[in-house]
Amino acid sequence: MFLLCLKIFFARILDVSIGTYRTLIMVKGQRVKASILAFFEVFIWFFVAREALQTDVNSLLIPISYSLGYASGSFIGSWLVKRFVEEIICVQVITTKICRGLKEEIKANNFGVSEIVLKKAKDEPNSRMLFIELDSKKLSELKRIIEKYDKKAFIIVSETKYVANGWIK
Repeated sequence: MFLLCLKIFFARILDVSIGTYRTLIMVKGQRVKASILAFFEVFIWFFVAREALQTDVNSLLIPISYSLGYASGSFIGSWLVKRFVEEIICVQVITTKICRGLKEEIKANNFGVSEIVLKKAKDEPNSRMLFIELDSKKLSELKRIIEKYDKKAFIIVSETKYVANGWIK
């Protein structure tokens, strides 16, 4: 029974990790790769579920192994996605401080940046909006630069579906 529980546990880790990875790459438009992974995900799942349900062993350890494998697979799958799937994000920064150094330091750190001057009422200072496209793994580096110049900057982060031209750090 111990070997059966181990088999179920590790097979669930494998199929759920594949499923987590597959879901994200499908959302990112990689349909063919996602379809191939879906085949292997369900193939593994079918045999594991069948074996877990058809065993003569009547123990609570079997559903526990099944559930722990699922939970572990979710964790490992999300780690794989973070590690291997490139995610391009758009960071919009709105700052009321007119700091020339901010845009220059962002550029000096090889981030592409565009700036728009935002007009306000005549008694309010103008704001700036910066647009920066970057790999999500570099977000903390960019945030450190921004906070160095304006700790109260309004920062919006969103996922980018498509980028043409320019450069991405």
